[in-house]
Amino acid sequence: MDVVFPRSNKVRDTNWLAHAIQLIETDINRSADTHLIRIELPRAPGIALYIKDESSHPTGSLKHRLARSMFLYALCNNWIGPGTTIIEASSGSTAISEAYFARLLGLRFIAVMPRTTSTEKIAAITFHGGEPHLIEGRNTSETAHRLAAELNGHYMDQFTFAERATDWRGNNNIAESIFAQMAKETDPVPNWVVCGAGTGGTAATIGRFIRYRKYPTRLCVADPKSSVFHHHYADRAVTRVEACSSVIEGIGRTQVEPSFMPDLVDRVVVVPDTESIAAARKLSEIIGRPCGGSTGTNICGAFTLIQEMMEKGVTGSIVTLLCDSGERYRSTLYDDSWLSSHGFDIAPVMQRLDAVFGQAH
Repeated sequence: MDVVFPRSNKVRDTNWLAHAIQLIETDINRSADTHLIRIELPRAPGIALYIKDESSHPTGSLKHRLARSMFLYALCNNWIGPGTTIIEASSGSTAISEAYFARLLGLRFIAVMPRTTSTEKIAAITFHGGEPHLIEGRNTSETAHRLAAELNGHYMDQFTFAERATDWRGNNNIAESIFAQMAKETDPVPNWVVCGAGTGGTAATIGRFIRYRKYPTRLCVADPKSSVFHHHYADRAVTRVEACSSVIEGIGRTQVEPSFMPDLVDRVVVVPDTESIAAARKLSEIIGRPCGGSTGTNICGAFTLIQEMMEKGVTGSIVTLLCDSGERYRSTLYDDSWLSSHGFDIAPVMQRLDAVFGQAH
């Protein structure tokens, strides 16, 4: 797949650029690292599960890290200047975070999103000063490209640049943070790290960091059943599926994006939406606050690995990500009437999850 790099028509304003980068670095400096939560597994002795809580970022999701890196990358490439209109294609969370940084720099921000995006996410984008641009279907990239050309703006294109905008060697990226926080645990080097793939950038960062630091940890991607990534992982010739009907926002795509690096992935677990929703609710019961659907997908990936470790008598630790808060899905994934209208019966899955996680207290 060819990568099209933006051609900058911005006149370099060194004073503005220096100020913009300082604003972002100041924001980084005032933000504490996110928490690593240990989940007790009384029915899986010798196995520890940890959840990296990315919902505690200022914009409430894992995508805060990505947006910050994307802005710094675009600034240093001279793709953004004073007065540049920023456009992004997103299912919501990236757009929320980019709206935050655009407002920090005093720039207009437009988020191209599917019309099915949760109302809570749309409201959050507006709260941070962004302008939601809703379209039918999920082919947001084409519309974002067009708007950028019409407005002489800059299309951030997270799907292309996510894997290279982040410094995967360290610099407090998510992988370095995970391993630093695990250092004093009983099993400090995880057997597995589990994450989803929307752009593929998080998986690429973690996979590269694991290899760079010479850890034996393996990387597992948990992917919605209707997404293309697991098909591509099994057969590199498959680069597109007709549709990705998953209701889990933020992960899963119809086409393999440039930022997805399958050679860095050791395992892919395919997760039906019903299981993702049930797992999000189960984890929410355990930790006492709601988690988003993609977190449920991650938990299902971890659940599969935990079961296999139990069957083989293997002990150790697994780390996965709490990507965003379930508050963004009150009108969908946490609404029983919405689940019923979409044909989701999560009760049987909740019972299966109890085999590992037990009853919530």
